[in-house]
Amino acid sequence: MEDFTPQLNDALAHLKQDGVMLYPSDTIWGIGCDARSSKAVEAVYRLKQREDSKALICLVANREMLEAYVGQIPEALLPYLEEERPTTIIYPKVKGLSERLCAEDGSIGIRIAKDAFCRKLIQALGAPIVSTSANISGAASPQQYKDIASEILTGVDHIVPLRQNERQTQASQIIRFQADNSIAILRP
Repeated sequence: MEDFTPQLNDALAHLKQDGVMLYPSDTIWGIGCDARSSKAVEAVYRLKQREDSKALICLVANREMLEAYVGQIPEALLPYLEEERPTTIIYPKVKGLSERLCAEDGSIGIRIAKDAFCRKLIQALGAPIVSTSANISGAASPQQYKDIASEILTGVDHIVPLRQNERQTQASQIIRFQADNSIAILRP
């Protein structure tokens, strides 16, 4: 198992200071911060030049952490949590995260990170991290580190120096869990 200690310590120090980081996620390169910090979440919106009415998603380390923010997981969602492909689930409501992350209806997208570095970072922080594509809002998502716009590279507080030569093209599956217990697949 790979030892990420130096990268974890550097990223964690920035997250604890309300910093914004650029990192390889379990899907594509992402911009992230501590999902509890409204100050850091605002900085992400500014960096992406994104309307704050558009919700951001976040990553958790495991099912226990997910339940701490969304409550008991409905049985209908359990198979989606076990899927090999990264799967983002939009929950109708959440507690303990920055309200700035939520959509106007109070919903939020959360996924359990599949990437080992991301899981370890989230566990070390003890809280979810924001995961939004590393692009200016409306521009194409970068498939490699070299595709990331200079405004993003210079606008973050920290860049995680991992997997910078890998191509990352797989977006997560997105499903919505409705208040009536139904499930809608938004992106297969």
